[in-house]
Amino acid sequence: MAERAPDDAAVIEPARGTPEVRRRHAANRAAWDQAAVRYTEDLPAAVERLRAGRSSVHPVERAALGDLAPWCRRAVHLQCASGEDTLSLLAEGAGEVVGVDISAAHVANARAAAAALGAPAVFHACDVLDTPRELDGTADLVYTGRGALCWLHDLDGWAAVVARLLRPGGLLSVFDNHPAASLFDREPAHPRYSGIDYFAHAESNAGWSAEYIGALAEEPAVKYERLWTIGQVVQALLDAGLTLTRLAELPDAYWAEFPNMPEALRRRLPSTFLLHARR
Repeated sequence: MAERAPDDAAVIEPARGTPEVRRRHAANRAAWDQAAVRYTEDLPAAVERLRAGRSSVHPVERAALGDLAPWCRRAVHLQCASGEDTLSLLAEGAGEVVGVDISAAHVANARAAAAALGAPAVFHACDVLDTPRELDGTADLVYTGRGALCWLHDLDGWAAVVARLLRPGGLLSVFDNHPAASLFDREPAHPRYSGIDYFAHAESNAGWSAEYIGALAEEPAVKYERLWTIGQVVQALLDAGLTLTRLAELPDAYWAEFPNMPEALRRRLPSTFLLHARR
């Protein structure tokens, strides 16, 4: 699971029912509002990267998506954080972008970056489950990933949102942590079982890893994560009426998940997965 704080983690039951899902999402909103301060500090540098034409889209995604210009009039990025990845889709050829994130602080950063660049971008501050209906059927591409899915506690609800956003023939692209990577502790130089239940792991924790957010001035809010197996992700999308067109399990990392493990050994473990599905 992405950027978690293992020392503070408590294993909990998966969320059951809408009230508990909403409670956990609200807690995650508070935690991400706090964490956004680090993104705010980096905002001027992020704007300069984007202005220089540098895209934060991962090479794995770029190779799979190709040039967006011929086919992507609008890309909708779910769980967009402060918008650098969203705005990078413009450099990849998207005509316009829409970002959705639960954190108002992140969305404020994204709007500021878009304004500084004069970018054709709109950002909405809301739970992904409440993505505005005005966007239904308008997305040639729905884009998400890199530490996104673990913050959701209603995967079927998420998949239903994806399905309603896509135009007929539109594409969903997910590039995220491979759930099996959570079976291993982060710190050892050799794989060691983390002890989690692969099929039903949920946890609450507080604080952020030093290399990601680090210490905050205020008491860190408790946040909630959920491990979703690849089978659960695929089935949710199939149940929402989408057609799976690509599924790859990969050793390619996007963060230092196992910082002390030799690279040759690390690449023998699953690190990420790439999924494409069409409406």
